[in-house]
Amino acid sequence: MMQHIHLNEVEWKEPVAGFKGRFIHSENMTFGYWDIEAGASLPEHAHPHEQVTSVIEGEFELTVDGESKILGPGSVVVLPSNVSHKGKSITNCRIIDVFYPIREDFR
Repeated sequence: MMQHIHLNEVEWKEPVAGFKGRFIHSENMTFGYWDIEAGASLPEHAHPHEQVTSVIEGEFELTVDGESKILGPGSVVVLPSNVSHKGKSITNCRIIDVFYPIREDFR
């Protein structure tokens, strides 16, 4: 059975200051559609979820296990579970994250 959702009808959440997201959950995955303010920082953390991050607009500095990279439109990063990472938005950004399994904390 197909589930149809329009993002404009999904409530914004702001789990970290400056990181506004809309979240869609399938049976096994969470999709996060982020609008991130320039200068907003994501503290260092790790989680059991695999994560794929795709930058749609803007520049974002991602630090994984102490190694930093500047990501721009078209950049995709695959993070295994339990890897320590943090980030900072250099400009306003639009980013899509996919998590497996579901991020219950984003429901």
